Amino acid sequence: MSNYAISAVGELAPVEPAIQTEALPEAAELRALFHKESQAARRTAARPGLYIAVVIYLLFAFSDILLVPDVAFYTIAARLAVGVTALLTLETLLRFHAPTKWLDVTCAGAIILGYIGWLVPTAASGNQESVSYYMVFGTIFMMSANLFFTFQFRFSVITSAIILSILYAVNYFIPSTLTYKLVFGAFYISCFVFTSYINWKLNRERFNVFLNALEARNQHREATERGKALLKLSRTDPLTGLENRRAVDERLRDLWHGWQRDGSTFAVLLIDVDFFKRFNDYYGHQKGDRCLMEVADSLRHLVVERRNASIGRYGGEEFIVLAQLKRHEDVLDLAEDIRREVEALAITHNERRDGSQMVTVSVGAAFTRDEAGTKLERIIQEADRALYLAKADGRNCVHLFDPNDPQTSDESENIAALLKIAIERRLVSLVFQPIANVRSGNVEAMEALMRLTMPDETAVPPSLFIPVAERTGTILELGRWAIRTACRELMSNEHIRTISVNVSPVQLKAPGFAASVAAALGEAGVTGDRLALEITEGLEMEMHSDVLRCISDLKLLGIKVWLDDFGTGFAGLSWLRLIDFDTVKIDRSFLHDCVTPRGRAMFQDIVGLLRNRGPKILVEGVESEEQMALLRRLDIDHAQGFHVGRPAPAESVRTLFEAPKRQRLA
Repeated sequence: MSNYAISAVGELAPVEPAIQTEALPEAAELRALFHKESQAARRTAARPGLYIAVVIYLLFAFSDILLVPDVAFYTIAARLAVGVTALLTLETLLRFHAPTKWLDVTCAGAIILGYIGWLVPTAASGNQESVSYYMVFGTIFMMSANLFFTFQFRFSVITSAIILSILYAVNYFIPSTLTYKLVFGAFYISCFVFTSYINWKLNRERFNVFLNALEARNQHREATERGKALLKLSRTDPLTGLENRRAVDERLRDLWHGWQRDGSTFAVLLIDVDFFKRFNDYYGHQKGDRCLMEVADSLRHLVVERRNASIGRYGGEEFIVLAQLKRHEDVLDLAEDIRREVEALAITHNERRDGSQMVTVSVGAAFTRDEAGTKLERIIQEADRALYLAKADGRNCVHLFDPNDPQTSDESENIAALLKIAIERRLVSLVFQPIANVRSGNVEAMEALMRLTMPDETAVPPSLFIPVAERTGTILELGRWAIRTACRELMSNEHIRTISVNVSPVQLKAPGFAASVAAALGEAGVTGDRLALEITEGLEMEMHSDVLRCISDLKLLGIKVWLDDFGTGFAGLSWLRLIDFDTVKIDRSFLHDCVTPRGRAMFQDIVGLLRNRGPKILVEGVESEEQMALLRRLDIDHAQGFHVGRPAPAESVRTLFEAPKRQRLA
């Protein structure tokens, strides 16, 4: 049906089709294309058409016997000679792949020669009356040219015209009345016109069928190409042009099934752009997008073109590589090549605070192993755990999942499951370690330290469960619980002036953290100045606006903000410049290095730097009287360590304050 619609004035107006097909060629080109494509049909029809025509031609030998018996032997011999010659000629041409036009010439020649071959001996018959009427069968040869073969119209008309001329020539010489000549001459003309018209209609119909088929092919091709384009679009990340998560998941399933079925090992590598949020915040989202595109192009060249692996974008600044590899060493080599490839781009990143001034990536990799089980998600989890450790190790490095590493082993997954029920089952608790005033020896604060035990009461070291809690996000709920519990201890023990609680960078980045701390203070009826939050100067402590805003909100509540483990990271000086910390805790390693002149000089330099900035100074790791004496000589404010007091449960802390003599330290 044509695409028309009724316009506002009631006229038919053409409607643009929803799908524009490719414009068809011009008429001359269409005709040439039709003739070219029709050759296959003509070649296919030539053999059966000629065989059928020869069989019918030979069957008319019975008519020869009945109508012209005196020359029947010769007519039948002529029929056999023409039929066999035509078939042999056709088979020879087909065998040697002759052009189609020669097949048409052979078939047309068989028609003409078949008529002539029969006509010559028939004309010599003594029964002229029978011959005159028998001549009417010559029209069958005209119809053969027009109807029985798929000749081109012009070629079939020429063939029929030759037969017609022969008919008229014979009709002229055969003795007969004028009436006979006129009647049969008109009959020959009628047959010629009729069969030629039918042939013209058939050729025209074939051409129309060809046009419809051509348009259908164009539409099918466009639909197929459009489908392929849509499929590719649905599997492609719009920014980087890499495979998106959907395509990666499909490819990952294929690799997984191949490993399960054939043992074809493969590796999963997760790639995270270091400090990308800070890059985005400082340079802007457009430059951030260009950075991701540049990294993606470089990794595509390395992974796809040089390593015959696949790469996709798995998250905001996270990429994933799937590679069929055979050895752990191959995985590490590929991961290291990826790290060096991005580093070689030398994209400037002046806002990171870890000593580097360019964009780098951290890579976590996992390799198929029989112990991993049958769950596809397991290898992704293992790569993610390896990536976490790569970032914790300082970024711009690679880490391969090791099942024997306690940080990435299956035991850490057991701990992750345990942390989810730790509060409900009361498997998590707080112990408190005293913080003393160096000058007076009085215990002026307590640090709340989290402890975790297994259901069988086996202790889990904080160095093991804290990283797992941060990686899995359970640190958020555990952190809120620790602050609420610490506030309750402040309320129940009037002797404790301040309790400090360690805060993970993950908590500071979480929306609503300051509000949750305010709620805990309100529930316990404790003022904010009795609570201190210790922020670790670690690699995960990114200095972006959300963290700074959160710290500002905490200080507005009156909460003291301490900087923990000063000197162990790269960002300490920047944090001192941006935030007015109430107390800075110097890491124990600097105090223990004071046994050497160089170590003592370093320790004194750090103390001098902090004293010029103004915050109180707390030194942790004090384990002897000699170290305490050194702190007194350097006029340090507070000390913490086994010499001051070991971590103890809340009940023991209350006992400490009940005896006045225990409030003073020798």
